[in-house]
Amino acid sequence: MARYWFLVLSLLIIPTLLCGKKIKDGKETWGYENIRTDAFMFWWLYYSTSNASYLEQPLVLWLQGGPGASSTGYGNFMEIGPLTVNLTQRNTTWVQNANVLFVDNPVGTGFSYVTNKTALTHNNTEIANDLLTFLISFMKKIPEFQKVPLYIFSESYGGKMAVTFSKTLLKAIEAQKIRCNFAGVALGDSWISPEHSVLSWGPFLYSTSLIDESGLRAINDSAYNVKGAIDKKDFAKATELWNVAETVVQKYTNNVNFYNILTKDNSDVSKIPEFTQKHLGNLYRRHVLTFQDDELSKLMNGKIREKLHTIPPNVTWGGQSADVFAALSEDFMKPVTLTVEQLLNLTRLPVIVYNGQLDLIVDTLGTNAWIQNIKWLGLPSFMNATRSPIAIPGDDTAAFVKSFKNFAMYWILKAGHMVPADAGATGLKLLQMVTKNGNKP
Repeated sequence: MARYWFLVLSLLIIPTLLCGKKIKDGKETWGYENIRTDAFMFWWLYYSTSNASYLEQPLVLWLQGGPGASSTGYGNFMEIGPLTVNLTQRNTTWVQNANVLFVDNPVGTGFSYVTNKTALTHNNTEIANDLLTFLISFMKKIPEFQKVPLYIFSESYGGKMAVTFSKTLLKAIEAQKIRCNFAGVALGDSWISPEHSVLSWGPFLYSTSLIDESGLRAINDSAYNVKGAIDKKDFAKATELWNVAETVVQKYTNNVNFYNILTKDNSDVSKIPEFTQKHLGNLYRRHVLTFQDDELSKLMNGKIREKLHTIPPNVTWGGQSADVFAALSEDFMKPVTLTVEQLLNLTRLPVIVYNGQLDLIVDTLGTNAWIQNIKWLGLPSFMNATRSPIAIPGDDTAAFVKSFKNFAMYWILKAGHMVPADAGATGLKLLQMVTKNGNKP
């Protein structure tokens, strides 16, 4: 099928309107890219609303998790876009300080789609190659962004994808396949080492009073079963045992929310689509359906679809997310720590890790564990570096940060897995610090 782009409203002078809602001084554009046979990737770009020229602001590429959660939906309307899911202005939108590019990735996510299931991705390498194909086309279509500093910000499974994509992008830049000013990658509550994350659940829950000694023993036992499968490189079995471990956690915590331990998991079991393997249905409910609830789905398949005018009639937002999730099931539990090591040891690319204090699925304890185990010459100096508090208006200790050379770690307080959703002002401060762009909107 011939490659095609839908580019609309890209150079509007007047403020963009959404059903009567004005995005302050905002310009935006969106479209599809036919990245492979039968594979179509949807993207949505918001130009920065800063008083400065948008070319003086960084370009942020936002990668959502899941896999199968929508960047143009959840990341946009629930976290960092200019409007909330209720179409009201978001005071902490990242568009104040950056041009923000949302991409529904992997193909089949959100408004992205495949016309044949064989076109779905099955591993991180395929995902990275698709993202590279997309970005090459994007930079050719909107070449003014070739010199603008590009930062990849990611969340959850999006961080796993971002690590491999960063390596792929650097190689492409070196080979002159793409003109791009790649300036850094930020990994938010990211699924980098599943083993370290799962093994940390018991101790973390015990330290926060959510389980007792019997719960700790049961959760640790199930976690070590996951580790055993990973050690044997039986990743399909590890995925199955991951579901078992999560079920044990919910049993002993009375259904704690994996994304914020101060809340409960109230996801609707009745909405799980049919999977040939039952454990995938349970995992999909916890880690994808959470990001496409009724309110957001109604918005995306209603007013937003009407606004975009480019969505094929047979494509539903989120309609292929279960297929995306299932296709990657044997890749879920594979770590990407080796790739992180390569980025730190072999490149100068800034690598930033940030974690919400109240997250469970990728808790800070597990994140600290994989960081402390990476093979990086700068690790001892990083561990001995001074940790500094971060202040925001009304809170003189909203987060902490420490860094050494091209690596930094941010501890985000009062936030769960989705940092910008739980702590919007702190998330915006994080953006400003990482991109070194503190200009007021």
